[in-house]
Amino acid sequence: RSGAGAHQRKLAMNDDDRAWFSAKRYGVGAGVPLRWQGWLAVAIYGGVLIGALEFFRHDRLLKSAIIVPATILFLVISARTTRGGWHWRWGEDE
Repeated sequence: RSGAGAHQRKLAMNDDDRAWFSAKRYGVGAGVPLRWQGWLAVAIYGGVLIGALEFFRHDRLLKSAIIVPATILFLVISARTTRGGWHWRWGEDE
């Protein structure tokens, strides 16, 4: 698949091994972390989730106020640092 969109995705996170996450083979999203930065992002996100769920067990609003922004931030970071960017993949090599 070619075109301006494909070119922009290549520019967003080129295959120069600066990517933190691999791309999913099928569908949209990030795969396994490739570099320590990706693993650190996953660990921090997991820690925030576990901490929010454990420490704010009885305060649904505060728990949501922590988890929702943390999830949005993690999605933005992983989307910007995924090899080839986020777009639909059909299992073909790019």
